[in-house]
Amino acid sequence: MAKSTHAGIPWLRYLRLRLGERIHFWPFDGWEIPMGKSALVEVYPSLWSKGFPRDDRTPDQQDAYAAAAWLRQTDLDDRLDDFLKPVMLPGEYPVAQVEGWILGVA
Repeated sequence: MAKSTHAGIPWLRYLRLRLGERIHFWPFDGWEIPMGKSALVEVYPSLWSKGFPRDDRTPDQQDAYAAAAWLRQTDLDDRLDDFLKPVMLPGEYPVAQVEGWILGVA
């Protein structure tokens, strides 16, 4: 159970130790990503995979492509901030900041 979580946490720690203040773990470090920082976010590619042509990509390649294409298009449309600060009830923000949130879920 939770193998991905247990396998991933050491890598997150490694990134934090290696990159320090240059990386922003969203939303754990806050809902707004400061200028000049790289952001690490959780995405759920199935939200977008079917919205982009598959061409000859494998399912994993399609997921990566869809996530990157969605992020690019959303940023170009000036809508990324809407997803970086999703609409929630006021008391839900602190909970999600501890438990995490999936970028793109409104």
